[in-house]
Amino acid sequence: MALKECTKKEQANSYEIIVEVDGETFEKAVQTVYKKQVKKINIQGFRKGKAPRRVIEKMYGSEVFYEDAMQDCYPEALYEASREANLKIVKVESLEALEAGKEGFTFKAAVIVEPEIEIDNYKGIEIEKISTEVTDELVDKEIEAIRDRNSRIVTVDDRPAQDGDTVVIDFDGYVDGEQFDGGMAENYNLVLGSNSFIPGFEEQIVGHSTDEEFSIFVTFPESYQVEELEGKEAEFKIKLHEIKAKELPEVDDEFVKDVSDKETLDEYKEELKETIAERLKNDAEKDIDDKISEKLVELVEGDIPEAMYENKTNEMIRDFDMRLRSQGMDIKTYMEYMGMTNDSLKEAYREGAEKRVKLRLALEAIAKKEGIEVSEDDINEEYEKLSEAYKTDLDKVKSTIPAEGLEEDIKVQKAAELVKNCAVIKESE
Repeated sequence: MALKECTKKEQANSYEIIVEVDGETFEKAVQTVYKKQVKKINIQGFRKGKAPRRVIEKMYGSEVFYEDAMQDCYPEALYEASREANLKIVKVESLEALEAGKEGFTFKAAVIVEPEIEIDNYKGIEIEKISTEVTDELVDKEIEAIRDRNSRIVTVDDRPAQDGDTVVIDFDGYVDGEQFDGGMAENYNLVLGSNSFIPGFEEQIVGHSTDEEFSIFVTFPESYQVEELEGKEAEFKIKLHEIKAKELPEVDDEFVKDVSDKETLDEYKEELKETIAERLKNDAEKDIDDKISEKLVELVEGDIPEAMYENKTNEMIRDFDMRLRSQGMDIKTYMEYMGMTNDSLKEAYREGAEKRVKLRLALEAIAKKEGIEVSEDDINEEYEKLSEAYKTDLDKVKSTIPAEGLEEDIKVQKAAELVKNCAVIKESE
């Protein structure tokens, strides 16, 4: 296989490539197609699936297997041609066979490729580091979160409902004196202050007591999901069955013994300080990385093909679908549950996809500009990390992930490290 011709078209990042596939490669592809298709071919005088290739070609024409064979050859042939032309294809717009025979075949491809990116001023990026000071307030907040996790729900019957309580209610809704669909429930658990219901609903339950029956009056939002209820005034008849509240444990030495291996509250606070300090340090490092990434995205200059954004959006959605499936759901069920369409789902991922594409292009451009090289030791070290991370045999990882692709990823990592090492990190005031 060889690149015959490569022509840049007027449209940005568009090329026309003419590729030759040699006779030996094409013959192997034709033979492979024959072996797949012969099982379905009936020729008089031969058992089904046993007709020789020459007989089939004589009956249906010598080119009977060419189309499918060419389809099998296109991906690798295009890949090799793009490497020879030093282009990274992001989208194939069209393929057209020009000629084919025993000597091989030639085809023409219209492709969109990755753009040439310009980026400057990526050294000396100024970043303000978020505070990593462990304050008493942070320690107290951590303890409150632990108290909350160790709380228990108790029934309250000596006071009215208040914000933060869970109430068990029956409700029955009316608009213009008529009940409406979806406006009724029995023994419904509602956390007051969660804003689960329309504005005004939860607030009017506050102050009422167990076994009390009462009405509340609300107005549906103008942009409510049920069109016939938009902007409508409604009455809800409420029966309050039960009030439940969180009972938090006292913060003392006994509490400490229950939630940790420490004996006293002072010892526990010291341990928490160390934990919080480590978390703040990690958060600060991630914040620096995020801010540098945002700056690099802003510095990118170039005409980026729409196809790159589309490809990344689809890739992110596929990854999300895989995560959903691992949890027993799929993307279709998720969209139905969230009231989303394919277009709205893509729109939700679009901004993140654009940032990822720009960041990757920026780091690739920096790696090229700085002449970043990757050694064999670098690649082997990365393979070992992947093997350990995925708990997979090293040889299997190497057979699954091409070294060429891994090399590009390592260059990008090194470019990111270079930019971070050159950044000016200022402590927050």
